[in-house]
Amino acid sequence: MNGICDGRVVAITGAGRGLGREYALEFARQGARVVVNDLGGESDGGGSSAGPAQQVVDEIEAMGGAAVANTDDIADFDGAKRFVESAISSFGRLDTLVNNAGILRDRTIVNMSIEEWDSVIRVHLRGTFSPTRWAGEYWRERSKAGDQIDARLINTCSSSGLYANPGQANYAAAKSGIATFTVVASRELARYGVLANAIYPTALSRLTEEVFAKAGLTDEAVAEGEFSPFDAANVAPAVVWLGSSRSTGITGQVFGVRGGSIVVAENWRPGPSAEVDRRWDPAELDEIIPDLVARSTEALTPASSRSAE
Repeated sequence: MNGICDGRVVAITGAGRGLGREYALEFARQGARVVVNDLGGESDGGGSSAGPAQQVVDEIEAMGGAAVANTDDIADFDGAKRFVESAISSFGRLDTLVNNAGILRDRTIVNMSIEEWDSVIRVHLRGTFSPTRWAGEYWRERSKAGDQIDARLINTCSSSGLYANPGQANYAAAKSGIATFTVVASRELARYGVLANAIYPTALSRLTEEVFAKAGLTDEAVAEGEFSPFDAANVAPAVVWLGSSRSTGITGQVFGVRGGSIVVAENWRPGPSAEVDRRWDPAELDEIIPDLVARSTEALTPASSRSAE
């Protein structure tokens, strides 16, 4: 199979279903050899099964591609190491890492348990850091050995983390952290030949179907054969391009992808300001701070009006 990722080795977490599955299939169509990681759990993180990862491997092999299944828990530090090592032992190297695995345990802050907080933070933040840490070490050692590195790191954010979705404090905090983590990674890993970017996708999946239903966003009205804006496969081309050698020069960015739309999320940056040559008196801020907020053009926009996961 030939394409823009011909010969590259790609490792994807959470690739047994949903978005991750679409990424794995498209990378394979574009010539990549793929490590399909999936713990095989439920959308809330419970349970496990080797079935989903192996099913995607079977699909890739049926189309003439090369893939192996991995069922390690990538939020476990040692499990993440085994996952990265499986790419190297199976295919000789690792070129692209896609951190996609995630779970949801939605609850308002005043109703959220510490277990619901910790489980989501663990899967998303630790599950992004841990594979990145081991892949980064691998790329660093290859770079120090004199190899020419052309590696890619792609992380998964969400509009919930960028634009603040009520009822998802744990998920939003994790996804916001991943966005900043990605920018830091882009700066730290650049010296080793690694480009790091993130996406926040909008697509129907196990994690989003309930949220979409509440918002009245479904594919039911799309006629058979027509373009479906919420099809998870729509997100895959951007991820595959970012994971290819063609994305040279693009790093430290966060992209929103929905249907046929791609948007760049702009980083935090200074807005309106006020300054005096002395210490502020708290009382005089009655007018200063409200005025700064009123003049700001960076007010939060509801997530429903953005491309989002």
